[in-house]
Amino acid sequence: MTDILVEGGRALLGGEFAETSLRIAGRDIGAIGDDQGRSAFTIDARGLLVLPGIVDLHGDAFERQMMPRPGVDFPVDVALADSDRQAIANGITTVFHATTWSWEPGLRSGDNARKLLEAIESLRPRFAADTRFHLRHETYNLDAETEIGQWLSDGRVDLLAFNDHMDSTVASLAKPQKRNRMVERTGLSGNAFDELVQRVVARAHEVRASVSRLAGIARAAGTRMLSHDDESPDMRRAFRAQGVAIAEFPVNEPTAREAAAAGDFIVFGAPNVVRGGSHTGWTKASEMIEKGLCSVLASDYYYPAPLLAAFRLAADRVLPLAQAWHLISTAPAEAAGLADRGRLAAGQRADIILADDEVPLRPRIVAVIAGGRLVHLTEASRVVQPAAASRRAVAIA
Repeated sequence: MTDILVEGGRALLGGEFAETSLRIAGRDIGAIGDDQGRSAFTIDARGLLVLPGIVDLHGDAFERQMMPRPGVDFPVDVALADSDRQAIANGITTVFHATTWSWEPGLRSGDNARKLLEAIESLRPRFAADTRFHLRHETYNLDAETEIGQWLSDGRVDLLAFNDHMDSTVASLAKPQKRNRMVERTGLSGNAFDELVQRVVARAHEVRASVSRLAGIARAAGTRMLSHDDESPDMRRAFRAQGVAIAEFPVNEPTAREAAAAGDFIVFGAPNVVRGGSHTGWTKASEMIEKGLCSVLASDYYYPAPLLAAFRLAADRVLPLAQAWHLISTAPAEAAGLADRGRLAAGQRADIILADDEVPLRPRIVAVIAGGRLVHLTEASRVVQPAAASRRAVAIA
């Protein structure tokens, strides 16, 4: 924690850009305005955009650091440390690691979920980004209900998502390429995987009651909830009735319209915007944004995507940059219940990005401040000590 002056950048304030300076005092933004006086050191932001840090509700790219190839594992702490550096370098100052606990063994097993939770809790002070635990609960993972309920009651889960990939799993059994990927991820033989799927599917009648019990525990704990891949307005209404107010990746427009009409948060993947469509062939995120049917963009599987998506939306004239940035900063902070971040204002947490937007569609992160600490810098010449700053002011006068 230190006293930093961010001087002369084009800052995003109240939905508009204005050239000004920001003083950081401790963890927070202390004041905004041109007359800021002396500071421990100054960051020269002239010619740069000054933006609130990105809040990423759903990012699972860390899985590739844990298992870069099928059957090739790296320690969880090493994977998370590398993922932290990637997130910060792409402007993500609050990251929710979307951890899937499935009925599968292997990468998405209970053992890995426990290791990730424990690692996040113990290593959190060492990470540059504010790192949180987003549990993606596969609803057919019935044997995990008691333990997950305890995690919720103990306040260890920051976001809880209800996932149901069983239909697509069963459908993929008849598609050799997809089936092989699933089998490799679990470490099972093909026959053993097929038998496991059959045992899990046989308990389908227990799933609805399990979801209801866990949602009740989450409500009591004050944990925000998401439903993943809602397929119909009825499904969205059913989850909303359980207190699940975030619709994550609704698969069609009628479902997204149902969510929007009720004021639910609607999450789509930023890679969808960057690539111009979904890799699954489902909803096109930029079209949903144009129709007012998307309120949050998440990194999903690619940490650079939120930053790139905001500038892509502006370049394509879908939204002005200020409104596009709302989708990756202010709105996700609101969805997660984090009132202390997502905007540049006095008293807000000092999560700040300095970006060079000179090259169209290719914004470059120059500096990142997270929780009042300078954690990423690519141009050391922009850091000016007080004596040098005074000399520069005299020279300008």
